[in-house]
Amino acid sequence: MTCDVLIVGGGLSAGVMALTLVEKGFTVTCLEQGGWTDPAAYPGGTPFWELARRTKWSADPNVRRAPSDYPIDVSESDMAIMLYNGVGGSSVLFGAQWARLTPGDFRVRTLDGVADDWPISWRDIWPFYEMTDREFGISGLGGDPAYPEGEDYPLPPLPLSSAGTRMAKTFDELGWHWWPGSNAIISRNYDDRRPCVLRGTCQTGCGEGAKSSSDQTHWRKAVAKGVKLITGARVREIMVSDNGLATGAVYFDRDGKEHRVDASVVVMAAGGVGTPRILLNSTAKGSGAGLANSSGLVGKRFMGHPYVRIVGYFAEPLKSWHSHAGANITSLQFYGTDPDRDFVRGSKWAVVPTRGPLDSALSLPDDDSPWGENLHLRVNRELGHGIALDILPEDLPEEANRVTLCDDGFDSDGIPAAKVSYSISENTSRIRAFNVARATEALKSAGAHEIHVSDPATSGMVHLLGTARMGNDPETSVVDKWGRTHDVPNLFIIDASIFVTAGAVNPAATVAALAKRTSLYLAENSRDQVTA
Repeated sequence: MTCDVLIVGGGLSAGVMALTLVEKGFTVTCLEQGGWTDPAAYPGGTPFWELARRTKWSADPNVRRAPSDYPIDVSESDMAIMLYNGVGGSSVLFGAQWARLTPGDFRVRTLDGVADDWPISWRDIWPFYEMTDREFGISGLGGDPAYPEGEDYPLPPLPLSSAGTRMAKTFDELGWHWWPGSNAIISRNYDDRRPCVLRGTCQTGCGEGAKSSSDQTHWRKAVAKGVKLITGARVREIMVSDNGLATGAVYFDRDGKEHRVDASVVVMAAGGVGTPRILLNSTAKGSGAGLANSSGLVGKRFMGHPYVRIVGYFAEPLKSWHSHAGANITSLQFYGTDPDRDFVRGSKWAVVPTRGPLDSALSLPDDDSPWGENLHLRVNRELGHGIALDILPEDLPEEANRVTLCDDGFDSDGIPAAKVSYSISENTSRIRAFNVARATEALKSAGAHEIHVSDPATSGMVHLLGTARMGNDPETSVVDKWGRTHDVPNLFIIDASIFVTAGAVNPAATVAALAKRTSLYLAENSRDQVTA
């Protein structure tokens, strides 16, 4: 089997590229180790959705253990890894917050003397944010003073919940920034999809199709236009010619049979853990260090946004479960560096819905009995009475935080498993402590009589960034500003592994914009691509 472009991974960035390139006349094949997920199978509309979210529909592959998953060794990580293998990738289970990086996020070294500057500026990516906003059908409100001026979002913001309204008023009283959240969830009929029903179960999939996961927004269109999407395809390695060019990939089907796809251009879109895993398991001629890894940075500088959730409880009912699961309102009040603090960079806040009765029961403090009358009293007192703030701190790149291959762990096809080594840095810990204190202040100002702070170790890392970073220098980066690997001219990377810094916002919007930018570059410069 031969094609112009082979994409490894069938998630958000891959969907953007596949649809863009097939519309430009390219033959495109995609290898996705998972399959299509039937929207009717999502548990969000059932009474047992919370239990399903902790088992079959968990975002942790080590808990889920589906046939499409591979083991991830987290024995040396402070937090578990969250991802989803299937058409649409992690966008199937994401909360759909759709925030852009700020202009300063591209100049962290210049502004704060840490990490590195990106080889692109905010101006280079802004038009592609606007393009992909339209493709995904983003709901939001333009004019946020935290960002440069630009086009308005294609859809109006989703309605503020009672919790969002109350916190917005409190932020106004405190003189703090807030803005309606921008989300990949449609607020009106759009692109033959129905709007959100505000059930708050987005993180177990959206049976209504209101959430803009890429299986809904891009993949169905791409396949209809001729993209060959091969599901149940677990890639072992990228094949390389004697002259060091990518020629395709070897994969196993669900029956364990080996196949090969040949291509003129190969694109990695397997995510911040999956992409380095495959590259490290592929070998360039004369090197045992993995493919595209002359810098030694493939798998290194892993960043994960170790978020913390803080919930304030109020005497009166707020119906705080009744909302979309993305950001109701956001605040960038404590986003940037302040020289008066004992850390650099900052955090984004988002008001999100509290969850249902099972989570209320299982979130009891250790000193409360989990059974009997006390359980019922507490659940009745807390269910629908809380306001939850998700605090997303910036995680700076460190080489010790990395993805490697397991020496003694393998998936069901005998491919080495991924191992994540990750420690929360002192700077990140200080960001979180400061923001928890400020969030406590805000919730108490809003009238909360009790505050719960989640254990960060139990939240898991939902954003997997930085393991094949972008840069101009081949000695200190893996890909150039277009996502093209320095070592292999016809091998590109388009997922979140190319992030230079993490910012303190959810990465989906930036992943989509970068993928669009690279897709159009590849299409416009296809004659200049070196092929084997």
